[in-house]
Amino acid sequence: MRIIAGTAGRRNFRVPSAGKAEVRPTTDRTREALFSMLAHLIPGAKVLDLFAGSGSLGLESISRGAETCVFVDENRECINTVKMNLRTLRLEGGKVIQADVMKFLSKVSLSQYDVIFADPPYWKHQGDRDFVAEMFAMDEFSNLLTDEGMLVIEADERAEIAGSECWELVDKRKYGGCSIHFFQKKGAE
Repeated sequence: MRIIAGTAGRRNFRVPSAGKAEVRPTTDRTREALFSMLAHLIPGAKVLDLFAGSGSLGLESISRGAETCVFVDENRECINTVKMNLRTLRLEGGKVIQADVMKFLSKVSLSQYDVIFADPPYWKHQGDRDFVAEMFAMDEFSNLLTDEGMLVIEADERAEIAGSECWELVDKRKYGGCSIHFFQKKGAE
């Protein structure tokens, strides 16, 4: 995997080993399309990368001029990989937190972010945890995004993710086996 553009453009980064962590890094093609859509939001932005995995979305954000990025993942190997990627790519402004994402979200209501990426494990079978539904059910979750900000959720292409009381789906794109959902707070311009 490689960073597409910015200060670390064309440089490779590591992905956690298969088997120890279930990681699906966002492909180069998908990240390129995604960041071309977010180009106006990234420079100087405060970014939150939930279910960070390798950190590909947050790393790309910092490389393209985001001021800061907080990476959150529960898996120790993922956390160590993101830390190594930040060092190797010489990217500053990254903060890495090992925590259950839902517990983290319930405790950070004072922070606000311009862009929030969420790439949770895909819901596959009846009884699997639906992280997107859990995030939308949290009252404090919408307070984490600035009024002009964007919530970007990567999900399985078959996933039906609609807005909620606080969130409006403003765009949806399909790339390969995944879909990218763009949400803003209701009432945002």
